[in-house]
Amino acid sequence: MKRFLYLLLAMPMVMAGCSSGGDEIKPAGEVNQNSEDEEAIAQADQLEVVAENLEVPWSINKSGETFYLSERPGSIVKVEGDTTERQKVSFKKELSQAAEAGFLGFVPAPDFEQSNKAFAYYTYENGTGQFNRIVELTLNNDEWVEGKLLLDKIPSGRFHHGGRLKIGPDGKLYATAGDAATNPEIAQDLSSLGGKILRMNLDGSVPADNPFEDSYVYSYGHRNSQGLTWSQDGTLYASEHGPSAHDEINLIEAGKNYGWPVITGDDTKQGMETPIFHSGSDTWAPSGMAVHEGKLYVATLRGNALREFDLTAKTTREVVTGLGRIRDVIVEGDDLYFISNNTDGRGTPGEGDDKLYRVKLQDVR
Repeated sequence: MKRFLYLLLAMPMVMAGCSSGGDEIKPAGEVNQNSEDEEAIAQADQLEVVAENLEVPWSINKSGETFYLSERPGSIVKVEGDTTERQKVSFKKELSQAAEAGFLGFVPAPDFEQSNKAFAYYTYENGTGQFNRIVELTLNNDEWVEGKLLLDKIPSGRFHHGGRLKIGPDGKLYATAGDAATNPEIAQDLSSLGGKILRMNLDGSVPADNPFEDSYVYSYGHRNSQGLTWSQDGTLYASEHGPSAHDEINLIEAGKNYGWPVITGDDTKQGMETPIFHSGSDTWAPSGMAVHEGKLYVATLRGNALREFDLTAKTTREVVTGLGRIRDVIVEGDDLYFISNNTDGRGTPGEGDDKLYRVKLQDVR
């Protein structure tokens, strides 16, 4: 049964061009120079609990009026009206039990309502090691079955698996791949799939217009990106976990190098891109993201908030707090939907955690 909660909006934070110490957040590039303090907003916002008792949810997808949520232990939760059903996923490989690993990204095919097909990103272990792979799933009688293998042997390690899957406005499948933590230098190695944003055709082949010939690599120099979204004009943005803070929001362009592990934050080097926002000495641990009318909405884990980034004003603020770790967010019509992630072993689960929430966009402005 659906329930309603009330939370306070957090105070908007103006991004400053240089740090004066403490927890000030620093952006890269041009910023809003208005130094006047803004008054805190004390406004009650209404949140609807759409589904609860989720088990380490990782991604939100919506097809028609039905939600499909991937869960790291290896399930998909179908939410339709007031009905919630946990569906089995039959993978060909054994899911890894490593930290942050398991069933991660999931996205239905564009023709899902006709084909019952979707795409999944998961971490597995076998006798030779631990890897990530991208596969096709088919829904048969409320059970998902792994079918065609699209891409295998994406580097994996103790942490930093990446894992976000999205279908872009160009009809291609994009995936974020982490640097596997143990060898960050692979992010600069174009022969490695680790530390990259990858792009492929829906049949798993390499698009002819990818920036590097016969390569899935779309951009490189990433540490652990977990969010992708496109603005209405087709601009791609990605979120990225930084080392000991310096989390990033990047504007992604084909073939560009985003610097890890050579530069972070405001560091510069010829041939490398700096982020459009970064967290400075603070930590967001940004994950899934969505965009609407010039504003990015980003789920944050260590930040314990749903955070808004105004691309014009160069400001950021928390728009939902008090729910713990937030893993993914989508915009559908006039609504924001997001999932908490307090059952992932790093949070403090409350009653009914984890949950899928809805809030009206007009209530977070």
